[in-house]
Amino acid sequence: QVQLVESGGGLVQPGGSLRLSCAASGSFFRLYSMGWYRQAPGKQRELVATITRTDNTNYADSVKGRFTISRDNAKNTVYLQMKSLKPEDSAVYYCNVEIRVVVGRGLVDYWGQGTQVTVSS
Repeated sequence: QVQLVESGGGLVQPGGSLRLSCAASGSFFRLYSMGWYRQAPGKQRELVATITRTDNTNYADSVKGRFTISRDNAKNTVYLQMKSLKPEDSAVYYCNVEIRVVVGRGLVDYWGQGTQVTVSS
């Protein structure tokens, strides 16, 4: 069984920084694309950033230049470094990972449980 465990959320003042982590555990063959999404109250879940296994990255326009996604394949972990945080960044942040659980089988999407990020003075 595969689990994604997120950590690093919390309350931060505008202009502050936070670093989110998401670690995959359990039995699987390989991780592929990893990413972060967020959902604010009353809004749809939206893409924040993704990173491929070869470190190609993609960011939402609203976070470009402020957020950095990275991964450590040896630790099966994806990170999101967030700087210059704004109140509009407040949301529940979810990690998403494409996993090939068994060799020869297709990719399966897994989601973390979500971690709250609140940016407020």
